[in-house]
Amino acid sequence: MVSHSGLLTVIDRAARKVAPQLRRDFGEVQHLQVSRKGPADFVSMADQKAERTLVAELQKARPDWGFLLEEGGEIAGDPTKPRWVVDPLDGTTNFLHGIPHFAISIAVQEPKLGGQGWGEVTTGLVYQPITDESYWAEKSRGAWRHDQRLRVSARRDLSEALIATGIPFLGHGDMAQWSRIFGAIAPSIAGIRRFGAASLDLAHVAAGRYDGFWESGLQPWDVAAGMLIVREAGGFVTDFRGGAEPIERREVLAANDVIHSKLHKLLAGALRNA
Repeated sequence: MVSHSGLLTVIDRAARKVAPQLRRDFGEVQHLQVSRKGPADFVSMADQKAERTLVAELQKARPDWGFLLEEGGEIAGDPTKPRWVVDPLDGTTNFLHGIPHFAISIAVQEPKLGGQGWGEVTTGLVYQPITDESYWAEKSRGAWRHDQRLRVSARRDLSEALIATGIPFLGHGDMAQWSRIFGAIAPSIAGIRRFGAASLDLAHVAAGRYDGFWESGLQPWDVAAGMLIVREAGGFVTDFRGGAEPIERREVLAANDVIHSKLHKLLAGALRNA
């Protein structure tokens, strides 16, 4: 049985403390679908409540660390110490509509030397409360689902590849850019899926369920944990131009080495022809 570090144990316990709360709220939101008021306000409260619980749990363990939060924004800590990057409910729209596909995402991001911004992610966990699937990774220790070692897909041919993505929607994303990329990639691959939770998409790339993933306009809390999990599972994660700073550019392309290279060529060609 693989052993967690003390830090990963802290993260896992925090996620599992929030999970029953989210499951209860998810059951309630399914009932609210038929109400006049609708569930949107309720989901917002569920999201914020989950985040408060996570912050309280993580602060108990590391009181001098800061936070980057989806709901609460940035909370300053000791600038020489790591910070938590937290999404308490990735897949909020799924949750809102009673679709059981959402996750808690927690990552640890290290400060850059000299305190000039934030650098690499060294620990990450993506936890799906409905299925009780826990995906986690620590730098140089591999990626895991519970106690099972993860490896990215071994497929080499785009014609066999199943690729995940996120699609722009009302007020979010660049539909023209996405359409160009879709038009370049779709004719070459076996299928495209859009499930609405980037953290889980990346976890599924790490597990070999998907052969690749691309999306732009993502926030750090959407991808910080999932990117580390893919890399520790042997995958490549870059921005659309092949650079190593996808969090800063808010562009993610993830796959095994061969599929990544082939997708990158198609994607780069679509951007050049814009």
